[in-house]
Amino acid sequence: MVEQPSKRPRRGRTPGAGGRPSRPRQAEVARLAGVSQATVSLVLSDKAQGSAISDETRQRVLDAARSLGYVPDVAAQRLAAARNNLLGVYSFTATFPTDVEHSYYPFLVGVEREAAARGYDLVLFTGSSSGGAKAAGPEALNRVRLADGCLFLGRHVPLAELKRMVADGFPVVHLGRREELEGLAWVGADYVSASREVVRHLASAGHRRVVLIREDDDAPASTDRQQGFLEGLEAAALPGGPGAVFRCADPAREVTPERLRRWLAEGVTAFVAEETDTGGAWRALRAAVDAAGLSCPGDLSLALLGSPPPDLAGGPQPTGFDVPRHQLGAAAVRMLASLVAGEEAQEPLVACAFRAGTTTGSPPQPR
Repeated sequence: MVEQPSKRPRRGRTPGAGGRPSRPRQAEVARLAGVSQATVSLVLSDKAQGSAISDETRQRVLDAARSLGYVPDVAAQRLAAARNNLLGVYSFTATFPTDVEHSYYPFLVGVEREAAARGYDLVLFTGSSSGGAKAAGPEALNRVRLADGCLFLGRHVPLAELKRMVADGFPVVHLGRREELEGLAWVGADYVSASREVVRHLASAGHRRVVLIREDDDAPASTDRQQGFLEGLEAAALPGGPGAVFRCADPAREVTPERLRRWLAEGVTAFVAEETDTGGAWRALRAAVDAAGLSCPGDLSLALLGSPPPDLAGGPQPTGFDVPRHQLGAAAVRMLASLVAGEEAQEPLVACAFRAGTTTGSPPQPR
């Protein structure tokens, strides 16, 4: 809860141009009411109806505005209402993912098709255009305000800067779950259910020890996959606990043939890797299997929580699920268009389709 100030600001306390008292701003109303500036904007613009704002909060905002003598800036409202039918797309990557082999490319196909169907043009931004450490800083992100609203893509995003945009009332949608930032709209895939289904498939084939290999970060997509994996183990009465998940900062160095053989000696017969931007976990697992001289699915079974990296798509099709990237891109545009129009925006999680693949089978018989 935001602590309310001990003293109520006095009207016109801050001098403006020429020494005249300045007009009270929404930020002052927010401080006095103990709410976010985005909440104040919704209440004072009569857009709070149908939102999660309670009647008590709405009344507190109105009382604070009345106490401060807040008067809407008509010119600013007209400027804010101006629309140019441009939607921004910001990618936190070194170059914009227009290569068909980039894992983000299918998202963009869905974004472009849905935007065109709704009469919007796209403005494409990339974090690399500002260079170096400033790629995700305020100077870089402020450029997206050229558009009516913006979609963001990336596992690791500057939450502080996105929080500022949300507080300013700028329409923002993140492609992928981001519940850690209150008020940020997002669309996402149901990785939990999809990962649970992969484990169910392995258990039904007879596997009793399964290990998940994932990168060592807390990206929501990784967290969701792990949650579904562990729920799948529990539902199948398979061993879980810390030993069931292997987090590695550098999969290529940590998932070695020696470690793989130790797992097999301990009774592990199936391995599951998460899909990421780099495909590091899956690449390392496949390389370790080849280097150890093992066959798949003869000696062990492999599954992938997502789709293989495009450059490895020509090999054996891994058991797992396909991320509905086209549908997610389209859903993100629908949500952003609703926010730009000042409407309530809500999109359900998009289901992932199970992929049987050829990399799993029954566990090998004891020798």
